[in-house]
Amino acid sequence: MQPTSESIINTSIKNKPTEKKALSRRPNKSVASSYILKASNYGIYPHLISRQALQVVEKLQKHGFEAYVVGGCLRDLLLNKTPKDFDIATNARPEQIQKIFQRQCRLVGRRFRLAHILFGKEIIEVATFRAAHDDVNNDKFAKQSAAGMLLRDNVYGTLEDDAARRDFTVNAFYYNPNKDQLYDFFNGLKDLRAGRLMLIGNPVQRYQEDPVRMLRAVRFMAKLDMFLDKQCEQPIYELAPLLQNIPAARLFDESLKLLQTGQGEKTYLLLYKYQLFQQLFPALMPFFTEKGDSFTEKMLLKSLRSTDERIADNLRINPAFIFAAFFWYPLRERIEVLKNEGGLNNFDAYSLASNDLLHLICQRVAILRRHTATIRDIWSLQLLFTKRTGKRPQLTLEHQKFRAAYDLLAMRAEIEHGETIELAAWWYEYQQSNTAQRNELIQVQQKRYAENDREKKRRPRRRYRSQNRKRKTASVTNK
Repeated sequence: MQPTSESIINTSIKNKPTEKKALSRRPNKSVASSYILKASNYGIYPHLISRQALQVVEKLQKHGFEAYVVGGCLRDLLLNKTPKDFDIATNARPEQIQKIFQRQCRLVGRRFRLAHILFGKEIIEVATFRAAHDDVNNDKFAKQSAAGMLLRDNVYGTLEDDAARRDFTVNAFYYNPNKDQLYDFFNGLKDLRAGRLMLIGNPVQRYQEDPVRMLRAVRFMAKLDMFLDKQCEQPIYELAPLLQNIPAARLFDESLKLLQTGQGEKTYLLLYKYQLFQQLFPALMPFFTEKGDSFTEKMLLKSLRSTDERIADNLRINPAFIFAAFFWYPLRERIEVLKNEGGLNNFDAYSLASNDLLHLICQRVAILRRHTATIRDIWSLQLLFTKRTGKRPQLTLEHQKFRAAYDLLAMRAEIEHGETIELAAWWYEYQQSNTAQRNELIQVQQKRYAENDREKKRRPRRRYRSQNRKRKTASVTNK
């Protein structure tokens, strides 16, 4: 029987040196051997590693290079979780990796040069050992902005140097499957046991180098149920605005990892606590209240809970849905403003409002075009749901994005109540009915529309007559 993660981590503390108060960015090479552990004693075995990742490690080692399975996949295995992917670290340069794997390899990234080894749909990411930038002044290899952010990070070094460049102690594990060796330079096992998330090095400097580390800290806190060490926590409140310097495309990718991997609600609450959510979605902030009870905030929580539940049930999720839900009420307010102030009809107001709002969102989080098209469909179907006569209901039902749009309508009904509940109930019944029953639902609806039209036609006549009577009375009095 393999040991449990708790027994593994407890055992590791006995075998590990005592934790230092400050985490050095450069481990002492003379004592590096004391950080090499027997991996099988901690529940790490080759059969738990992706076969493709093992092939990459073996091939690099056969060509005379160092190669290790690295990072979060080892952390997940230590916690008895199933890793999503497996990464490799090596002292081979990207060009050397490409020479070894040839057509199977693709080099990506300028800021952080990586090799992707392709095995059909699976991609094994291979990174060359990184080192500090202290003695490098060549912009081709290392470059920082005035705010301290790394614009280029291609300074290569040793295994120990690379460990010091990792973000968190619990992500700084290295595994050599051929020698049954687990490297833990910064007491990551001890931090796992304590549930503590700790940055390697000076927190302010590490956040300045890459502000996305603040988002990663929140993601790991939610995913691993860990707490952030106080010295790593405090700088976030001050440095959160640095996220404005991150490319919008990268923030989109990070937003999906944060909100659509199963802990969305918990992640959102942490993001809001650390004032990071405001940096990702500033367009939502005018719709928040002190009590947290606005329609927009209620929709945020409902959509995140729904997404978390779908992921837990292994159901498919659409990345566009959560953005459509987040921004439905801001969109509706913009539509009303354009109708009242600009004199536009409902359709034109919708088109203009959706264009403006999506443009505003994408300035901070660059949503892919295929997702913005889906968002538009989900929004436009909310307007079409109100049209329940003739052939329109069947055309709406057959729309490719009907299911996602109906889910949003159902959430709106829970928030808004009133007429939206009746609308959601009608569409639920329409979905469950046969052709004859659907025709009957449409006929009942047509009668209601006809009655409402007759009522509307009566009202203006009465108002007109009463106004005429007032004018006649006034004229007689004046005479």
